[in-house]
Amino acid sequence: MSRLCSSRFERAARKLGWTRIAGIDEAGRGALFGPVVAAAVILNPKRRIVGLDDSKKLDPDRRAELAPRIREHAIAWAVAEVDSSRIDAWNIYQASRQAMTAALQQLSVIPDYLLIDAMQLDVLIEQKSLIKGDARSVSIAAASILAKTHRDDRLNQLDTEFPGYGLAQHKGYGTPVHLEALRRLGPTPLHRFSFAPVRESNCWASGATQTPLPLEL
Repeated sequence: MSRLCSSRFERAARKLGWTRIAGIDEAGRGALFGPVVAAAVILNPKRRIVGLDDSKKLDPDRRAELAPRIREHAIAWAVAEVDSSRIDAWNIYQASRQAMTAALQQLSVIPDYLLIDAMQLDVLIEQKSLIKGDARSVSIAAASILAKTHRDDRLNQLDTEFPGYGLAQHKGYGTPVHLEALRRLGPTPLHRFSFAPVRESNCWASGATQTPLPLEL
């Protein structure tokens, strides 16, 4: 079993005088469909949540168990989305940064220190970027869980609006099932057309179009 991430980065920041430490992470950066989602979480050091770790290491049931605990025990938390059209306009890196910034701005408590998974944000707040931070910092891990569960729930909803793609199964990533559906059905309005597998899918390359389905966004 992999070692759970720890609060060592949070403790180090508190020793330097920072008190409102926010972890920030995103989910869905590599998907071919749907939004990229980011979350920001300020954990309460007096209310420890056992089992926090990189959301990718946790099975769906465990993430579903931890997400409400995070929302209940955290000092503050927020989730933000950037949709596929803006991903195509900006590129996925910038869209991820914008989603992270939006989540940060929506926090009900203004943090004085940020722990961010492999990213730097253009904000006037002291910050530390951690490679694989979701596996190293409990604050970033908490953010990764909220971002992942929010996005998974969103994709489960969109699966009913765009049947035939298997979105609830693969959550928009480029699995063989998804790529085959793209070849067979063509892309939806919520696919990321700047991503090569979507752009190069047989139906899209041939100029086939699909009538947009009504969405409640």
